[in-house]
Amino acid sequence: MAISEQKQTSLVPTNGARHNGNGHKQTALAVVARKPHVQANDNGHLLSADDAPSAQSAHELERIGWRGWWRTLQVVRVMWLLSFYLFLENYEARSKYNRRMSERGREAARTLDRNARFRAWRRDVLVRLLDRLIRTVRFVVFRGADESQRKEARLARQGAWFKRSLIKLGPTFIKIGQALGTRGDLLPLAYVKELATLQDQVPPYPTSEAYARIEAELGRTLQAAFAEIDAEPIAAASLGQVYRARLHDGAEVAVKVQRPNLEAQISFDIAILRRLVRALSRFPSFTENADWEGMLREFSETIREEMNYVHEGRNADRFRRNFKDWRPIRVPHIYWSHTTRHVLTLEFIRGTKVTDLEGLKARRISPVKVNRLLVRTYLKQLLEDGFFHADPHPGNLLVMDTGHLAFFDFGMTGQITPRLQAQMITAFFHVIERDVSGLAQDLIDLDFLKPGVNPDLVRPVVEGLFKHYLNLKLGEVNFKELTYELAEVMYEYPFRLPARFTYIMRALMTLEGIGIITDPGFSFFDTAKPYAKEFMLRREGRQFRKLVINKLTGRDEDGRIDWRKMWKLAKMAAKMYLEK
Repeated sequence: MAISEQKQTSLVPTNGARHNGNGHKQTALAVVARKPHVQANDNGHLLSADDAPSAQSAHELERIGWRGWWRTLQVVRVMWLLSFYLFLENYEARSKYNRRMSERGREAARTLDRNARFRAWRRDVLVRLLDRLIRTVRFVVFRGADESQRKEARLARQGAWFKRSLIKLGPTFIKIGQALGTRGDLLPLAYVKELATLQDQVPPYPTSEAYARIEAELGRTLQAAFAEIDAEPIAAASLGQVYRARLHDGAEVAVKVQRPNLEAQISFDIAILRRLVRALSRFPSFTENADWEGMLREFSETIREEMNYVHEGRNADRFRRNFKDWRPIRVPHIYWSHTTRHVLTLEFIRGTKVTDLEGLKARRISPVKVNRLLVRTYLKQLLEDGFFHADPHPGNLLVMDTGHLAFFDFGMTGQITPRLQAQMITAFFHVIERDVSGLAQDLIDLDFLKPGVNPDLVRPVVEGLFKHYLNLKLGEVNFKELTYELAEVMYEYPFRLPARFTYIMRALMTLEGIGIITDPGFSFFDTAKPYAKEFMLRREGRQFRKLVINKLTGRDEDGRIDWRKMWKLAKMAAKMYLEK
């Protein structure tokens, strides 16, 4: 979690007093005198009693009792209202699909007997009556006509309601809201904009509780651990909040403290969500366009990793090693002597948010160059390292006065297998070459079709879509607009977003949002194209050399080299060399 320069506060000596702007003394919040019971985990890190690993099994956890049923009702209410609003908003696309299906049914029934024609007529009448009913409900709920301005205002109100509901439901659902805030394929843009504010507008919890947790986790008093520490958090997020402090050796640090009882609450909520998803998965329409069970499983695994600050610190160290040769990139140093599962102490870095255009310009830093550097770092993460920062929102990215780009908050990261990297590179080849047939096959290979579907049935539709969009300038297409315009196709054909792409799409859509703010003419494809070619050539070149050496030495396993692909790489390399 990064702290922009505008949010800094004065440090508070841990002896309990500080001076305000008028020279008067103010007393810092007192540390809770009673320490919670402390025990050690398997790694020797200290835990408070509240957050010791639960003895409950998953089976026992799902026996949620009356409190669980009440919580379930609260969750279902929000989910039902959200689904209801979105159903009404997207009804036009569904209605067109229903009309086409009715027409096809009538056409087919004409060649059959009288009973079949009667059944087709009856279905048609029921569809028309249901359509009238839904349109009436839509008119009443949305209070009249559907002009674009009224629609935008209505969606903004719905998005604000949804954000408030998630905050009320607590940390689990705030994290879900943050993830949904990058899913333009699932939610309208007005919702996405509202949910984006969940990144840095979460209410804090009392500092007295945070102080008590720091002491319990570190096994020593605040005075022993820090020379000074703030009395108020400088940032609050869904899982924890951050205090600015100073170590006894003079190092200025940020201390990230996890919210109390977080693990128990999130485990409880995930058990409830798992029940709901299982119940709803019996209805085919629920799993039409998204692998909800896979997404929940990935969310559960990711948030459990994110709650372990030791894991986050190791991720930061790994990221720093991956970029050790990139001078413009900074990752804060982790102070392991002051870090446990629930307290993370790291180097305090000052800087300006990547979206603060005025602040960057005042420091003579080009926002466009910063954005290009950010895109390059993500291409390296995705196409070369196979390990990426999955939460690149503006609060986690700072530009230092020296021009360095600093990354923060490595609780949410993703990994990409070499096989998936190769598939993504192949897809990029097809985008560059405008190979429509190849792109259609890529969608099939990457599991964007539901299991059991015959790819030959949908390949012509996919090819038709790509022909339309690939004929546009790359700068005229962006992820969110594309997914909205495909809504009608998604209803009729069996496409869905695989769970393994959830965090890749989250990162790419967030990057696109930052890019559009920093550069109005930004196109992710146009910006990424030259750098992606460079990474592709480097990676595929290494693979090619390995294949050739193995073949010459007789160590190859399948003995196959894709010479056609190698020829394309050679042409691309020659073109890049001539362009320079």
